[in-house]
Amino acid sequence: MSTLLIRLAGPLQSWGMNAKFDRRDTQRAPTKSAVVGLVAAALGRSRNEPLDDLNELRFGVRVDREGVLLRDYHTAKSIKSAYVTHRYYLSDAAFLAGLEGEEAMLENIAAALRCPAFPLFLGRRSCPPEGKVLLGIRQGRSLEKALREEPWLAGERVGKREALPPTLRMVMDANSTQPGAYFTRDVPLSFDQTHRKFGFRRVTEHAAAPPILKAGAIPSVDPPTDHDPMQELEE
Repeated sequence: MSTLLIRLAGPLQSWGMNAKFDRRDTQRAPTKSAVVGLVAAALGRSRNEPLDDLNELRFGVRVDREGVLLRDYHTAKSIKSAYVTHRYYLSDAAFLAGLEGEEAMLENIAAALRCPAFPLFLGRRSCPPEGKVLLGIRQGRSLEKALREEPWLAGERVGKREALPPTLRMVMDANSTQPGAYFTRDVPLSFDQTHRKFGFRRVTEHAAAPPILKAGAIPSVDPPTDHDPMQELEE
């Protein structure tokens, strides 16, 4: 097994799990359903296509910068009524997400993330990613090992505005034997807008020592690409 690493950072992110009607919340770390949706968008899949192969990938997140919780007090009005919604976001957060699976499958996903079929978002359409999303495949490394060893994503700020924290929070898929695991409704079964459906997965959280990183170091990324997923809108 190998692990594909994804960088999720931007001015705003929103990882809703139980967002409904006039309250749109966010989790404090990316959800598996949202990351599977991001990958499916990159692959060019429609909302009613099967997700079984993506759901089988083991998922985990390392929280490199917790970010600040923001609330957007939003008003809307129709011809007959007016109403208020509360929308929550994470500001200035940074996450290292990993998908563990067969290398052939990860290669397909990596190629799609380099040249995504549809624009990518951090939970909502109003939250585009900043900088590189794909960090690459760590061959022969388990999910936990890859997340523990990858350089801190906020490393360019070391010695300037931020200090390396003593521990980094990790949220990962768990098996039935792991102590302290809990269930969360975060497995996308269908993204069909007429009948969205989600199942449950078992999750564990723990703290990990941050990787050793020299001041000023910046994580390595894949070579830049000239592909622009927004080009069709400009023509």
